[in-house]
Amino acid sequence: MNFFKDMFTIFSNESYMQIFWKGLGTTLSVALGASIIGLVLGLIVAVVKIASAKNKKIKFLEILCDIYVGVIRGTPVALQLFIMAFVIFAIRGFPLEVTAIITFGINSGAYVAESLRAGIQSVDYGQTEAGRSLGLSGMQVYQSIVIPQAIKNVIPTIGNELIALLKETSIVSMVGLIDLTFAAKIVGAGDKMADYFVPMMVAAIFYLVIVYALTFVIKAIERRMRKSERR
Repeated sequence: MNFFKDMFTIFSNESYMQIFWKGLGTTLSVALGASIIGLVLGLIVAVVKIASAKNKKIKFLEILCDIYVGVIRGTPVALQLFIMAFVIFAIRGFPLEVTAIITFGINSGAYVAESLRAGIQSVDYGQTEAGRSLGLSGMQVYQSIVIPQAIKNVIPTIGNELIALLKETSIVSMVGLIDLTFAAKIVGAGDKMADYFVPMMVAAIFYLVIVYALTFVIKAIERRMRKSERR
């Protein structure tokens, strides 16, 4: 009985819902900003690692990329967030939300880089040679032929990374940000709540809706690309 009573209390209480909406805004802004940084950074790292195999002059860039990927993938994202918030960006007045976006963007970039690298290398080399035979430069071949096909190949993997990134943002409360998870904790501590269970369930509902929406969009993109292949 307390479950339905607490659920009604949360959705009918404007102050409680404001806390959840604020938490939702933080979660979405951090996830969206980080995903953009992660995709751009991942693409750059993937291209550098592949290009360095043919151009020894940028070998040092490949080494830097390997160190970056190894360190980021080998350490917990919570530790990375602490270092960024309390060491690197420990500047008075520096927005914690920006710190979180940068941290998760850098973290996501390491995983996206490996996914994109595998996707680029899965494109048949004959297509690259065909592009070069048509007079396209190496950069034009990558932009017009290789990267579009690579992205198509890794859409499911990138989609999974975006969903994982969204859920990983639940630790931003460790540095003082109010996200969905922390919003549930605040509401659960309210005088009108019997315990934390119902507020946590409400936060879970928000997460599920977002994840299902992302899954729907990703599958729609996959279907559209499959249709374009058959034309």
